[in-house]
Amino acid sequence: MAATTPQYVYPDQDEIRIEAVLAALADPVRLDMVRQLAASGTEISCSGFDVAVTKSTLTHHLRTLREAGIIMGRQQGTARYNSLRRNDLDELFPGLLQGVLAARR
Repeated sequence: MAATTPQYVYPDQDEIRIEAVLAALADPVRLDMVRQLAASGTEISCSGFDVAVTKSTLTHHLRTLREAGIIMGRQQGTARYNSLRRNDLDELFPGLLQGVLAARR
């Protein structure tokens, strides 16, 4: 069953599928967002991503990454924070995230 936090739904670790992960990472904006999360080593608020898209498009990309199991989100007051599910991804798909992050841009 999918885990939930207020307004966020993301798959449990055993529900994450490689097809969904690869499809989500295939988009250059989402890949850049994942790179930003990995580089930060911490959470990034929705407004903290450095991407040239509208707010509604950013929301779409965040939802796609959450539903694929790549990130998780939490609400704190009026801010929404996103974190990379690196441990889950590394356990399920060893080397995948490391390879994707190391790939040339």
